[in-house]
Amino acid sequence: MAQTLPLGPRGTLALGRARLDRPWPELLRALATAPLRRPSLLAAATVLLVCVPTGEKDVTAAVHVTAADLASLALVALLALDLLRGRPIGLGRGAALLFTGVVAAAAAATVTSIDPAASLTGFVRLVQIFVLVPAAVLAALRDRTDLHLVLGAFVLAALIEGGVGAEQYLTHTGASYTGEPIRAVGTFGALDIMAMSGVVSYGLLAALGLGLTLPRGSWARRWLLGCAAFLVFPLAVSFSRGSWIATAVAAGVLLLKADARLALRWAGLGLAAAIVVVGGLGAGGGGVTERLDSIGSVSGGNEDHSVSDRYDLWTTARAIWADHPVTGAGPKSFPQLRDSHAPLRLSSGSDAADSTIGFEREPLLSPHNMYFLVLCEQGLVGIVAYGGLFLALLLGCLRRPGTFGPAAVGLLCWVLVDFLYADIGGTTTVLTSVILGLAAWWALPAGRTGPIGEPSA
Repeated sequence: MAQTLPLGPRGTLALGRARLDRPWPELLRALATAPLRRPSLLAAATVLLVCVPTGEKDVTAAVHVTAADLASLALVALLALDLLRGRPIGLGRGAALLFTGVVAAAAAATVTSIDPAASLTGFVRLVQIFVLVPAAVLAALRDRTDLHLVLGAFVLAALIEGGVGAEQYLTHTGASYTGEPIRAVGTFGALDIMAMSGVVSYGLLAALGLGLTLPRGSWARRWLLGCAAFLVFPLAVSFSRGSWIATAVAAGVLLLKADARLALRWAGLGLAAAIVVVGGLGAGGGGVTERLDSIGSVSGGNEDHSVSDRYDLWTTARAIWADHPVTGAGPKSFPQLRDSHAPLRLSSGSDAADSTIGFEREPLLSPHNMYFLVLCEQGLVGIVAYGGLFLALLLGCLRRPGTFGPAAVGLLCWVLVDFLYADIGGTTTVLTSVILGLAAWWALPAGRTGPIGEPSA
């Protein structure tokens, strides 16, 4: 008896004749070839593999390769295979032009770099994160099933990391914060302190965006919105100010995109929930309040050195750009030029501590602002190329109607806001690529639309 596995509009994946006494070979063959029929499985795997612990890493190393990076490269390889076979990949002229501009800017900065050999690894990483993987994700998304797979992977990854992070806070087994081991970091450890909050934020927005597209009263809608509500707690106890701000802005844009009246209603409910959770129940209330107060605390006796250091790093990046205004100093050049351009009060590093690594001093190797990083390392040419890409994606997502617009614009807004006080680096960097590819699929369709107003390949 023949069995088939439905895999969307391009047909079905035949499992062949499955004998009752030997079903596994046929099933294994079907699973092995499934990514060829539905490449979005590799995009979803990229998201989920971020949760695999990588151990404590040397942050000064030039290259870090994770399981998620390998999955993303396999997705790129599938894209290359389709190109070699002459198959259409759904990459429109607008997307191709924007991605080409980013490659050209990174190449110009590498050629004119103060150290071209050191900048070469940075060039490869930039092309991977901002061009190859987003283009591969764009090509892999063919219908709403693909989008559900990827967004569902974000939700599942967030639930995994959020569950671990909540347990760390409640049992005092997390990273050190104000001398107590209460900071939720998930499976990433104290040396990648921002990773868990980013994964949880992505999952919260994906769950919210997906939930709002489903019929009112359905169990799936209630489950997804319940997941989004649960993820607020681990996000709060991550004590990541940047993730709080980015999530608040992105959720607001997402809700406005979905329904303006709904946005106002949810804003009131969110404020009430925050008062109950933080004020009434005391869930990290003191730490959360102090963390919020520290955002503007850059002078005086109560200044937060992590905030003042970040502002000093931005000043350093501007000074480097002033010496290399057109094509920048080159990828990976900021660590070499930091000390010669930094204010005297800039710290040599930030503190990190947990039960695994003990206490370590982590060097400050980037300006902690993606826009300043591009400006100082790739100059005006780079900032124009990246700015054009980001602006085109944002405007396209905001303008395009359809059921998945809120999720796409919410995730993209989170990345663009987070880039104001963070940059690429760490285990979860590849998730930025997946989000850019998802946003490109929605914002830059290849001239055709499906029956429900969604891009189709």
